Amino acid sequence: MVIVGGVIEKDGKVLMVQEKKSFCYGKWNIPAGHLDPDESIIEGALREIREETGCEVEATGIAFIGNKMIKDEILIEIIFTTKLIKEDIKIDPEEILDVKWIDINDVLNNMDDELRDIPFIKQPIQNMVDNKIGRIDIIGTL
Repeated sequence: MVIVGGVIEKDGKVLMVQEKKSFCYGKWNIPAGHLDPDESIIEGALREIREETGCEVEATGIAFIGNKMIKDEILIEIIFTTKLIKEDIKIDPEEILDVKWIDINDVLNNMDDELRDIPFIKQPIQNMVDNKIGRIDIIGTL
């Protein structure tokens, strides 16, 4: 399973989504979701961000690539840094409880109990803060 999404930063804050799924209800997450079979990883990330937040963004770099085992399945996550093009916060009430700008320092230092998956959320944000961003022009489609 491939998960794609993005870190959206503005004025020292990141845009986070509050999950509605039963197994992670109320937890905060980076806007992200499953890659569809007919899209590139960048297209998938931009679609997921738009679906979960209503915002239009442009992918600018690679903030994180990671993997872990969940039961008998390998999860691969690719998170991009983004540039906010159009802020038009809208949520799908079937999937998301809330969307809000949260101070980066709060996400990194004060919210562990409120985050869906600590390393998969904090690492891309920390990489962005530390300017450890991969070049987006190395991404291709096979």
